[in-house]
Amino acid sequence: MLEYRIAARRIDAGTSLASTTIAKVRMDTGLAGSPDAFNPTELLLAAIAACMIKGIERVTPMLNFKLDGVEVSLHAVRQDAPQRIISVDYELIVDTDESDQRLELLHTNVRNMARSRTRSRRQSLLRARSGGSHEPVACGKPSCLAHRLATGSRAWRE
Repeated sequence: MLEYRIAARRIDAGTSLASTTIAKVRMDTGLAGSPDAFNPTELLLAAIAACMIKGIERVTPMLNFKLDGVEVSLHAVRQDAPQRIISVDYELIVDTDESDQRLELLHTNVRNMARSRTRSRRQSLLRARSGGSHEPVACGKPSCLAHRLATGSRAWRE
């Protein structure tokens, strides 16, 4: 069993500092907002992204899966009354030369970790929406499969 501890303290009326053994994170805890610190929702999204990337890092050696990079972008929508997060969408970039079958194997693990439905392709940027509509999005690199798909070489939707 693992145990985790953090400590948080108020710095001033707008910011607080969370820390663990060495790492520190500035938090926007004021009513006016602080653009140079993470607000609570951004901290939650960062934690989800870190879990997804760490999960990928955990399974790639077990699958002997080679990748050059992973990026995760998350977007949340919060309703005002009562305050709560009503949706979290994410985009995932997996940069790899692995086959589609191997990428789907990695993706199965990501889905199990994220409990979300997405569609993966080699070097593709994924957009997963809570409504189940999934489409590739161009990343701007002509070598990227998602760029080729979005510019008409091949299209796919789930």
